[in-house]
Amino acid sequence: MLYFHSFRSPGLVVDIVQDIRAINGEAVHASPQKTGMIILGGGMPKHHICNANMMRNGADYAVYINTAQEFDGSDSGALPDEAVSWGKIRGSATPIKVHCDATIAFPLLVSQTFAKKLNEKCQGNTR
Repeated sequence: MLYFHSFRSPGLVVDIVQDIRAINGEAVHASPQKTGMIILGGGMPKHHICNANMMRNGADYAVYINTAQEFDGSDSGALPDEAVSWGKIRGSATPIKVHCDATIAFPLLVSQTFAKKLNEKCQGNTR
């Protein structure tokens, strides 16, 4: 599909190595700031995000949201404890795995954390 798309829209460049360098660079240069991962689903994106944090001795926060189970040995089903053992999540972190469909869990997570804080901040500015 990318081949045919390139005829209609020339200039599209897919450079996987550049993408990996960019992700790893974001993680490595985040110090002394903390990093966190909210992973919806799994597979290759999860793998590369976790590996990027391994370059900085692990993420400080991690939330996995997926329906994958660990019994089949897939990367998607791996528990956060495995990432801790590889150094992808810091040992001092408290990682969470939510066994739920991401389209259900993620909006709830956002509404009760990020959006709630933003709403409180906005209400505080209007007083």
